[in-house]
Amino acid sequence: MIAKLEKIAARFRELEELIADPNLVKDLKRYKEINQEHAHLSEIMELYRRLTSLNNQIDDAEALIQAEADHDMREMAREELHRLEEEKEETEDELKLLLIPRDPRDAKNIIMEIRAGTGGDEAALFAADLFRMYSRFAEVKRWTIEIISANEIGLGGFKEIIFSVSGKEVFGNLRYESGVHRVQRVPATESGGRLHTSAVTVAVLPEAEEADIQIDPEDLKIDVYRSSGPGGQSVNTTDSAVRVTHIPTGLVVTCQDEKSQHKNKAKALRVLRARLLEQEEEKQHRERDAARKTQIGSGDRSERIRTYNFPQNRLTDHRIGLTLYRLESIIQGDLEEVLSALKLSAREEHMKQSP
Repeated sequence: MIAKLEKIAARFRELEELIADPNLVKDLKRYKEINQEHAHLSEIMELYRRLTSLNNQIDDAEALIQAEADHDMREMAREELHRLEEEKEETEDELKLLLIPRDPRDAKNIIMEIRAGTGGDEAALFAADLFRMYSRFAEVKRWTIEIISANEIGLGGFKEIIFSVSGKEVFGNLRYESGVHRVQRVPATESGGRLHTSAVTVAVLPEAEEADIQIDPEDLKIDVYRSSGPGGQSVNTTDSAVRVTHIPTGLVVTCQDEKSQHKNKAKALRVLRARLLEQEEEKQHRERDAARKTQIGSGDRSERIRTYNFPQNRLTDHRIGLTLYRLESIIQGDLEEVLSALKLSAREEHMKQSP
């Protein structure tokens, strides 16, 4: 591990020289990539420096035990040595996790799709709750959310809402949210006080840049129509809504949130690129050895991943066996503990599978 850390230290020094070069900002893409790599390596270097310091302190404590004649002083040195060795072990464990090769997609922005499943209006209301939960978490992380498409019901819920999330390490934080989210609660519309179980599906797609996915304009069928709101009423007097069909795959994306046909088309193409990238990655994933899959799942949106039980104030993530009795704060956007546990589980599983 020390040899690997020394190589990283050399790369870190190289990155610091690059960042100091005023010409770097002329290439914005490279500037962003260099800064992202520097930020990641900064965490590793901080732990490396701590490990080096601990090794020096351990050497000093061992020398003191050997040289000290006073019994009480030797015992104090032994206690200090024990504490330092425990801290060293914890630091090495943290470093091992950080040294796992990063998925280059972790730094990407995402397209998130939330759809009401079984449960009728209650599922649509819970889809709105999940959108608010992710929106509030995004505020804390200083990410930017942009609604691409929304299909609302009259009660304030969503049959479907598609939105982008932009910021630092968005996919790396939210990648494990794909799947079926089950809710158990008494709906506001239920007069008899009976507990209902509903489901919502979430898909998290790393946003594809034009360089990632090339779309031939000849492969697209683009239809325009008049946008409509809940219940079918017209909300626009011009044909600004856009439906894009990718002929080779049959994928269809619609967007009507903007009054501009041009803006709706641009948003629809962003979603289409993300879905095409997901298809390509799913194909590659199937071709890999099945043993490489992590215990927290493949991101399949048909997999039931989590239960939100409101009467018990309980959230359970079924993939890692995590249960927390503070659903009220989680649904308000306090997701950090849940997402950190998922990332840690994935890294630990990766370590087990590494040779």
